Amino acid sequence: MAFEPPQRLVRALGETAPDGDGWLEKLPEAAERAVALRELTVERVQVPGGRSSLVVLVRRPDGSPAVLKLAPPRSRPGAERAALSHWGGLGAVQLVENVTQDDAQDRAQDTAQDGVLLLERLHPDVSVRSLPEAKALLEAAGTLRRLWVEPPAGHVFETVAERTGRQAEAMRAGAGAFGEVAGLVDAALGARAELLGSPPEGRLLHGTFRQSKVLAGERMPWLAVGPDPVVGESAFDLARLVRDRVEDLIASPSGAATTRRRVKRLAESLDVDQERLRGWTLFRAVESGVRALRVGRPKDAELLLEFAGWL
Repeated sequence: MAFEPPQRLVRALGETAPDGDGWLEKLPEAAERAVALRELTVERVQVPGGRSSLVVLVRRPDGSPAVLKLAPPRSRPGAERAALSHWGGLGAVQLVENVTQDDAQDRAQDTAQDGVLLLERLHPDVSVRSLPEAKALLEAAGTLRRLWVEPPAGHVFETVAERTGRQAEAMRAGAGAFGEVAGLVDAALGARAELLGSPPEGRLLHGTFRQSKVLAGERMPWLAVGPDPVVGESAFDLARLVRDRVEDLIASPSGAATTRRRVKRLAESLDVDQERLRGWTLFRAVESGVRALRVGRPKDAELLLEFAGWL
């Protein structure tokens, strides 16, 4: 079959690499090779799919359902594989790749070059976002708690300080280009500096956790997918969840008060310091807002920066 990348993926990758890196052009061939090496039967490409990878619903040679995922190097698929392996299915989707001695070399090369992961099949169209808001937050938070474990010895995962350091540089540049956000950028960078001065822990984190990243499963009701793992304090991970359904918060007359209550409730339920959660929520919202301005999504930027102003 033709492995046509969904438009959502094309647009998202175009934002991060506007000049292109050739990965999308090679994607159909890479997908065909990955399917053939594993003797998979393709059902369909998941649409609209994700923003950083091609997701294909497949069946393995024994007929069992699975998901084939192909991601570009910039999405750090090697780190995702390492994190999923470390979690071992506890709170997250499982790796199901079984490599025999005969094809181990071919598959290893395929995986390294094209970012191929073979995963257990969840229910791709059912995320916790489909639940009422209060229930969705509860289920998402419970899933996230399971992921916060000690990282493996000698790990090579990026740290929160390293990741946010790169982001901080881009935010400073954005403050120069978009002067109206300078005040928020200064506040966010100040919060980051203070937070990094005394980090309370170094756990393995999902890195990009939100309600849409928690799908219904068979062996557990809800499981996380699509990590961009990072090592740091749990408040950093939880911060992205605080702003879920930001468009609903902005549309509500009580959005600011609801946001503050959400920070308090999530911090208390997951034993996270409330002020640290507020600080990382501010930083991550401003970072996302400035990035949205930079890539030409002014409506998204407006929502995110208004939300950040409530913090």
